[in-house]
Amino acid sequence: MNLKIFFEEVFEELCKFGVVEEMNVCDNLGDHLVGNVYVKFSDEEEADNALKGLFGRWYAGRPMVPEFSPVTDFREARCRQYDEGTCGRGGQCNFMHVRYVSRDVMTYCDKLARKARRVNRSKSRSRSRDRRKRSRSKERDRRDRDGRRSRRGDSPGRSGRDDRHKDDHERRSNRRDSRDRGGRRERHERDSHRPSSSLQGNGEGRSERDQSKPESYYQQ
Repeated sequence: MNLKIFFEEVFEELCKFGVVEEMNVCDNLGDHLVGNVYVKFSDEEEADNALKGLFGRWYAGRPMVPEFSPVTDFREARCRQYDEGTCGRGGQCNFMHVRYVSRDVMTYCDKLARKARRVNRSKSRSRSRDRRKRSRSKERDRRDRDGRRSRRGDSPGRSGRDDRHKDDHERRSNRRDSRDRGGRRERHERDSHRPSSSLQGNGEGRSERDQSKPESYYQQ
C-alpha cells in the first residue's frame, strides 16, 4: 500500500478524536512491532476516545486492534542506528524503525492538526460556558430557596434569634413568678404573727387584755 495515502487517511481519521501530536509507522518485522502505528494525543481522554472509536473497525481488509502503549516518549523508543542507516539487526530490531514520509504529507497533517486544535478549543470553551451556566443556575436556585425560607420565617438566622428571644422571655417570666411567690410568702408570714382583732367567733381569737373583760361588755 502507498505510504502517503495510508498516512494521510489514518491521520485524518485520528484527528476526529482529538489533537494528534505525533504519529509513527513502524517498518519492523518483529512479532511485537510488525504493522504497528504509534499515535500520541494531547491528553489521555482523547486517546481513550480513539481507543473506543477504533475498536472493532477494519482498514484495507484487516482488523484494527487499538490498545494503550506504555511508551510515553517515542524518541527514546526509536532506533538511532536505523535513523543513521547503520542498524545491523534489520527488521528484527527491538527498537522502532520509523518510516519517513514526504514533506508535503507532513504539511497536510499539520493543517489537520491545527484544525483539530481549533475544534478542541471551541469545545473546551463551550464546556466552560456550560459549567458557568450550571453554576449560576445552582446559585440562583439556592438564593431563591433562602429567600422563600426567609419569607416564611424559617431561615436559620431568624429561627436562632426567635429562640433566643423566647428563652429570654421565659427567664424573665420565671423571675417575676419567683418574686411574686416570695412576696406572698412574706406577707403570709407577717399576717400569721400579727394578733387577731376580730370580734366574731367564740372568743378564741381575743388577746389576753380583752379576755379580762366580761362577755356582757361586748354585748352592750
